[in-house]
Amino acid sequence: MDARALLAARFEEERPRLRGVAYRMLGSLAEADDAVQEAWLRVDSADISAVQNLPAWLTTVVARVCLNLLRTRERRREDSLDAFPLDRRDDGADLAEEAQLADSVGLAMLVVLDVLGPAERIAFVLHDMFTVPFEDIAHILDRSPAAVRQLASRARRVRGGEAGPADASKRRGVVEAYLAAAREGDFAGLLKVLDPDVVLHSDTGAAPVVLRGVRAVSKGALLASEVARSTQVAVVDGVPGLVLAPRGRLAVVLTFVFDGDRITGIDVISAPERLRGLEIALG
Repeated sequence: MDARALLAARFEEERPRLRGVAYRMLGSLAEADDAVQEAWLRVDSADISAVQNLPAWLTTVVARVCLNLLRTRERRREDSLDAFPLDRRDDGADLAEEAQLADSVGLAMLVVLDVLGPAERIAFVLHDMFTVPFEDIAHILDRSPAAVRQLASRARRVRGGEAGPADASKRRGVVEAYLAAAREGDFAGLLKVLDPDVVLHSDTGAAPVVLRGVRAVSKGALLASEVARSTQVAVVDGVPGLVLAPRGRLAVVLTFVFDGDRITGIDVISAPERLRGLEIALG
């Protein structure tokens, strides 16, 4: 077997692991496969005579490809709801495989990763999930090891989060009741947790939407009952809220204003620049 054929065989042995690395960085199976294939094109044309640790070097190549994709995605704002429609149709086999991958990583972890910027995401995935030394990641990100260490630390803070105010448990119960009622189409359940004068603001459409009053807001929640199945409770800026993250891709966040055990205000946030400004913790 010549050198190129041997390299191709070694790459195929590493492909499943590299795919897992790319999936955790990108949160999309299709993009992960594209990234691994792009990495192979780079590897196939590279001089690897000085490479001593091929698996580590291949991880670095994949990471660089993923970093470029993440930066391009951020510039194009591909994480907006319009760019990631909830009723997107994919091949059934791909959907099943992606669901299996998402389960193996954990939805909460995918949401945490999606909140992070490209450099933070690369640093956290490589170091905390694949034990790549900060010194090696520093070369990929063109930063100092100390700076990379700080990047990775933010993901840990987001992952753990803060307990929130003293009555966070009570508020979380209210949010959980709201979510359960929305999922089940329980109009009476929504009336129990929504203040009669509740106001909902939403930026998810072409123009801002405002709903006033418990009946209008309840009807809106019931119309979104299918979407609610992909929604989970989170701590948003220290207060219990909801995040909508199909297959781990953060799309919409709901924040709440409370008066005792009633919800008086709901802010539905999907604008990418607003999502990036939120501190989200899941647990």
